[in-house]
Amino acid sequence: MKRRTFLTIMGSAGVVSALGTAKVAQAGPHTFPYYADSYGVLHDTTRCIGCRKCEEACNKVNHLPKPKKPFSDLTVCDTHRRTGEYEWTVVNKYKVNGKDVFRKLQCFHCNDPACASACFAKCFTKHPNGAVHYEGSQCVGCRYCMVACPFYVPGFQYDEAFDPLVQKCTFCEPLLMEGKLPGCVQACPKDALTFGRRSDLLRLARARMADNPGKYVNYVYGETDAGGTAWMVLSPAAGQLAASLTPDDAPLAGDEMKQLGLNTHLGHSPMGELTYGALGAVPMIVAFWPVLFGGAYAISKRREAMYKAEKDEKVKEAREDVAAAVDAAVRKIEETQGPGAADTARRAMTEALKARETECKCHGEDK
Repeated sequence: MKRRTFLTIMGSAGVVSALGTAKVAQAGPHTFPYYADSYGVLHDTTRCIGCRKCEEACNKVNHLPKPKKPFSDLTVCDTHRRTGEYEWTVVNKYKVNGKDVFRKLQCFHCNDPACASACFAKCFTKHPNGAVHYEGSQCVGCRYCMVACPFYVPGFQYDEAFDPLVQKCTFCEPLLMEGKLPGCVQACPKDALTFGRRSDLLRLARARMADNPGKYVNYVYGETDAGGTAWMVLSPAAGQLAASLTPDDAPLAGDEMKQLGLNTHLGHSPMGELTYGALGAVPMIVAFWPVLFGGAYAISKRREAMYKAEKDEKVKEAREDVAAAVDAAVRKIEETQGPGAADTARRAMTEALKARETECKCHGEDK
């Protein structure tokens, strides 16, 4: 479905669509079920060496354009890059307590994704396997998903003139459906990425913390942040943060995580609670805008018609006044100088008036 078709349908839906939206918004923000057995990935940043093999695999699996700098150039990790329309995963280098630490960035595949709550075209779907799926055939390019995402993940194809789409990590869902691992997980040479059931990954994370006291911040990023995510992160810790922390203690672990580029102030509620109420009204606006703008257009055209009619009436009156003045002048000449002089004067004045009228029309005047 193309944008024009979609907007036509939305416009014709009218009041029915608007009232339906109001009811949904009133019902609550939780539009996606939580899949307890969904898959996820645990990213252990203490094991990541910044080799960019995951970037290369992502690029190859998804048939993305090659980057300007080759994947063998590791200096690009020094720049804190964001994911984009053609870079669905990137690895950046951070300084954490004075040491180099690498972290992979990609879509977190939230349990209750804000992008899906914000999208009135329903392009995003949370699947039972954990992936947040994007279907671009009905995308209208509003980019509300980009605004709503707390991790600034989605990119937009600004270079596509006719049918630009939103782009992001797909969780390699086609590979998952074939029983294979995501491309980045397969390519990682240091087991910094572990794929599995989300519940199993949380147990694995806790086990690593227990087996390596003082190595990790005792907090699994993504367990409850923004309502929970499929991709979760283990962070290196300073000694004082090795003590047990609960999910409510994210701000205490914030220094290390902030140094690692992780936002610990997202809270534990789904971000849809913030986006759904405001952006849920968008279909109502889309439904009514043809009426609103159509009415404004009609008023404008009516005003123009009234102005033209009034203007034409004034021009007619002016011409009648001029004709009366010419007749009076000709009669006066005829009385004093005779009919021949009167005829000559009438022709001269008539030609002068026609010349003046032609000149006014050329300059856009009506006099």
